[in-house]
Parts: sequence; structure tokens; C-alpha cells
Amino acid sequence: MNIVVIGSGYVGLVTGVCLSSIGHHVICVDNNKKKIQQLKAGQVPIYEPGLEELMRACTKKKRLKFTDSIKEACQQSTVIFLALPTPPKPNGDADLTYIENAAREIALHMNSYKLIVEKSTVPAETGNRIHRTIVLNLPRKYKRGDRVLLDFDVASNPEFLKEGSAVDDFMNPDRIVLGVESKKAEKILREIFKPLKTKILVTNTASSEMIKHASNSFLATKISFINAVAQICDRVGADVLKVAEGMGFDQRIGRQFLDAGIGYGGSCFPKDVNAFIHLAEKNGYDFGLLKEVRRINDLQWASFVHLAEEKLWNLKEKNIGIWGLAFKPNTDDMRHAPSVDIIARLKEEGARVKAYDPKAMANAVSIFKDICLCDDPYKVAQDADALLLLTEWPEFKEVDFVQVRDAMRQAVIFDGRNMLDAAKLKKLGFEYFGIGRGRL
Repeated sequence: MNIVVIGSGYVGLVTGVCLSSIGHHVICVDNNKKKIQQLKAGQVPIYEPGLEELMRACTKKKRLKFTDSIKEACQQSTVIFLALPTPPKPNGDADLTYIENAAREIALHMNSYKLIVEKSTVPAETGNRIHRTIVLNLPRKYKRGDRVLLDFDVASNPEFLKEGSAVDDFMNPDRIVLGVESKKAEKILREIFKPLKTKILVTNTASSEMIKHASNSFLATKISFINAVAQICDRVGADVLKVAEGMGFDQRIGRQFLDAGIGYGGSCFPKDVNAFIHLAEKNGYDFGLLKEVRRINDLQWASFVHLAEEKLWNLKEKNIGIWGLAFKPNTDDMRHAPSVDIIARLKEEGARVKAYDPKAMANAVSIFKDICLCDDPYKVAQDADALLLLTEWPEFKEVDFVQVRDAMRQAVIFDGRNMLDAAKLKKLGFEYFGIGRGRL
């Protein structure tokens, strides 16, 4: 099929490349001309394992193109995926300006049947708004009174991609959700995803939109729940790792997303939780449970800084090393990363901060103006009064901890992801503090 993906960020680029790799002809659109030039040159502006190689292979087969023209792309394709940003407004609602602008431009350039598919995470009823926007902006030649003479459909196909494993998530999905209002739209979408052998759930557009918000909010709830449990573990001498393991053996609960730490971040969970709370309020329901999920998450990183301050006596003029800046491993994404708030608080308390991340350093340069960014974990450890591990990159397990210990002024580690071997570090002479590890 001939497919357009409007928006070439984390979701849009992965979607476009993967659709091309399973046999479709795809045009990726973005209004950032510099990004389009990068993509045409075979350079991926984000870090996502396996994406660049797959993109180059698809481009070489002439199944993948890039442009900054919605008009050009729209007139050459039948199916248009919208993978645009939906940033939060100050009140928590999703800002749908990019979606609205794209819908208006699609309406102006439609020349035959089009299927417009929401890929972005959007509130329920957004599909109806897209439909209305297109009808209002169609050229007069396609209208006769209140009749629309040009056939089109709006559908929803939410993404369930995890940064760091997005290509594999697309190719091997748990399920594919199709929110449609016509058999024609369903048939087209089934054909698109036919090469992916998995369960397909077909529902209406509003239900499909709700599935994404509900899924992310539930996962955020699991994270905040285990973080709340971790707080109690510290107080009663229990080990949250064993508690989570015991809970996870129950098939009704499962072990995934029961990892205590410094809280969730990234572009999805914080935004989607806020948007779901706002959607509920607009429709007369006080989603108190999700408000508490958000509150626990906001407290978690602050509690971690307080732990460091308590154990170090104070933070003023202390040398603090940071391992990990991205909100999770295998990505360079620092949107809503806990590291940003933690470093800001450390600076407020007068600490001197050095930091390193395997992939996020380019993004870190634009965020942190007054800390020392190092090019390896050992330089971060030099003369440090404490190390704070904020992102569970595998390489941090493999460092020479004897060298790290000897480089530090005080051999103290605060493990914000419960990733390191506490017993091993204590044998080497470190003071080790995890999250919810009780009196370990």
C-alpha cells in the first residue's frame, strides 16, 4: 500500500520505517527541513536500536521516502497516519494543535478516498474532531449543501512502542488495536498489518483512544504502587526486590513494571496520566486514584535526594557524580527524565555535579548549563563524595568498581534503580543505598 506518516519523531519514524520494512511504500513527512535532510542522508536524529540500519535498507529498496510537503505525500497515498506531538497544556489536557493543523492541510489536498489514522496518543473523541475539521476545510468542489462528495474515513491505531525496543515492539506486538467506524477502514488496516502475526482487536474509535490512555495509566499505577511499597520496606526492614518477586509469581499480577526506583519519566506516562485525569474531570469524574499515582511519582525522586542528603550529612559543596541521564536505558530521550529534577535540586542545595550517560549527552548539553558533563563513568567518579545511579544502563554493571572506589573521595553509592550488586559493593568497601532495600 501507499502510506503517509505525518510526523517523524520517535513514534512516526519507527512506524514509517517498520511499515516500509513489511512491504509498504511509505512517505515520512515532517515540517522540520533540517530533520528531513538528515533522514534523506541516512542519518537518524534519535537513538533507537536497529532503526538506522532498517531505515537505510528500506530507502535502498526505494520503499521509503522523506519530504516536508504534506500536499505531495497526501496526493500520492491512500492511508495517512498521524504521528504528531500532543504536548500537555498547563491544565494537563493534550494540546491537539498539531493534529488539527495536519487535518486541515489534508482536507485542502485530498484528491481521492483517504483513510486518516490516529497514531498519536489522543483523548477520546479526537477522531470526531478530526472528521469535523476535514469536512469544514474541504474545498467547495467536494461539497454540495451539507453533503460531502469526497469519501474518507478516520480511524485510530494506538502505538504501544517502548523506547529502546520500539522496532522489536512494532514487529512483534502483543496486540494491534483498530478503532474504526466503517468496514472499509477495517479492511484496509487489516491488510496493512497482515504481515504481523498477532491478535487484532477491532473496536470503535473512542474505545481505541481510551485503550492507550488506560494502558499507560495502569502501568504508571503499578510503578507508583511498588514505589509506595518501597517506602514502607525501608521503614520495616523488608527488601522490595523480594517483595516484587513474590508478587510477580502471581499470574494475576505479573512481575513487569514492579521495579522500585526514582519514578517514571519519558514523554508518555507523565503526559498520558495527566491527560486521562483531565479527560475524566471534563466528563464529571474525579480520578483520584491517578492523582495519587502522580503524587507518589513526584515524591519519589525528591525522597531519593533527601536520602542522599541525610546520609552525606548535607549536600552543600559536595561533589556528586551522576550515572545515567536518559529517562530509561537504550534511548537518548530526556523528556521528563527524573535526572533533570534531581540535578536541579542538587544544584539548589549547593552540590557540584558531574554526569555521564552512554547516549544522552547531546541532549544533556542543551538542558544542563552549569554541570560538568564527562565522557566516561570513571571521570564522574573522580573525587566524588557520592555516586547517584539514575538510569539502569547495562554498562554500569560492568565498570571496574575497584577503580571507581579508589577514584572517589568517599565511597558511597545511591542506586536509584536497584541495579547494582549491593553485597559485592559492600565487600569492596562501598556504602550502598538502594530504594526500598530495608536494612540491607
